[in-house]
Amino acid sequence: MIPRGCILAALLAAALLIAGGLFLRGWYGSGPLEDDQSFVVPSGTSLNGVAAKLENEGAIGSAERFSLRARLFGGGAPIKAGEFLLPHGASPSQILAILQGDEVIRRFVTIPEGMPSIMVHERLMAQKFLTGEVAVAKEGSILPESYDFSRGDKRDEVLRRMQAAMRRTLSELWKKRARGIAVKTPTQALILASIVEKETGKPSERRMVAGLYSNRLKRGMLLQADPTIIYPITKGKPLGRRIRQSEIQAVNDYNTYTMVGLPKAPITNPGRESIAAVLNPAKTEALFMVADGTGGHAFSNTLEEHNRNVEKWFSIRRARGEL
Repeated sequence: MIPRGCILAALLAAALLIAGGLFLRGWYGSGPLEDDQSFVVPSGTSLNGVAAKLENEGAIGSAERFSLRARLFGGGAPIKAGEFLLPHGASPSQILAILQGDEVIRRFVTIPEGMPSIMVHERLMAQKFLTGEVAVAKEGSILPESYDFSRGDKRDEVLRRMQAAMRRTLSELWKKRARGIAVKTPTQALILASIVEKETGKPSERRMVAGLYSNRLKRGMLLQADPTIIYPITKGKPLGRRIRQSEIQAVNDYNTYTMVGLPKAPITNPGRESIAAVLNPAKTEALFMVADGTGGHAFSNTLEEHNRNVEKWFSIRRARGEL
């Protein structure tokens, strides 16, 4: 006959095994999430605070049990601030590992080449996952590119990264500039690159357009770049209509139809390739260009040739019913 004490000990051991199994299953077993779900850990939140937030958002069953098990099995690594993706059915153990890891959800804001600073400001303010106010940046100070950010990042911090990227890029490209170019300083290069950026939508034309404007600068000719007329009116946004004769004749620090040389500042945020084009322009004798009907331009060395190209362009527009 088995002694009663042994039976009680066996029953106690079995109960402990069952309880231990349930305890571990509550940590490693599937959780209640029915779908993938983003989860934000605010900066400075404690383990108990994270656990309460997880329970409120339906990711775990009990904040108290999660905190207890996390202290026993979590390994001591800190929970990181940021936004994380919790997969459906994630166990408490898996959730803790995610929150202790580096797989923060990254979001992106893209600044296209030639986007003026006023529109960059609008794009940053429209990003609902960014925080804080931000001023309109100095024109030409932002490098067009895609920038990643996390939920809750400050807008002015993202802007500073955009501006730091432009400073690095301009410095890097300036060191590789060709000899005898028309621009004498990085600032001048940025201004001319902003004109090149606005004057052509064809990447293959950038160096040619840069060469043409470089020739005009060296000869002391008017640049006569239409975008420099528009910038003082719209701050770089599309004009939405034809340029008026009075605007062509306007005298200001940007209009290259009434002033020799470069505008006082950039007229947009030029991309890397436009800056590179200005610093290594095409070797050409071209002084004139006009649209050719394909989205590009017809280039010419003489005014006589240019006038013939202009007439061709007007013929194309008449055929399209634009005149």
